Amino acid sequence: MITLVSEEIWEFDLEAALRGISGQRREQALKFKYEQGQRLCVLAYQLLKEGLQKEYCITENPIFEYNEHGKPSIVGHPEIYFNLSHCKEAVICAISNQPIGVDVESIREFNDSLINYTMNDEEKVEIANSDAPAATFIRLWTMKEATSKLIGTGITHDVKSLIDTKKYKYTTVERQQYIYTICENL
Repeated sequence: MITLVSEEIWEFDLEAALRGISGQRREQALKFKYEQGQRLCVLAYQLLKEGLQKEYCITENPIFEYNEHGKPSIVGHPEIYFNLSHCKEAVICAISNQPIGVDVESIREFNDSLINYTMNDEEKVEIANSDAPAATFIRLWTMKEATSKLIGTGITHDVKSLIDTKKYKYTTVERQQYIYTICENL
């Protein structure tokens, strides 16, 4: 598995980068109304290209196909699994020879209704007893989102029961402004 993380959202020439990616990804990036969204979309793709070159010696721009829930895969390379995520502070790409899910989220405040909707009773207690409830909530949320992306369904079933440490391995990293989680099958 290879994981690439970048915080260099504003440190590249967007116009040049758009010319260096696939037409499919360029079209997707340009659908974002604001430049930040375009940059995040392009940077995620660039990380994927970098990882594919390092791990598989693939130099051409990958083209995606999508399952019924929107999970992408690379046309012509069913043996390669990847997942992308971004928030306003960072972009992450994980590549593996096994299914993988990843999520990155900014650490921010949240409201009780969101906790009640997304967290089970045990998780609510963990958040309530935490010295850093916002970070605890975001850590748990990234675990849930990474799980849903691993299984390829998105958040389509009970979000409260997504975390399963007996079935999945979670690697969570906390930075000053964001948290990311990688989820793999055990």
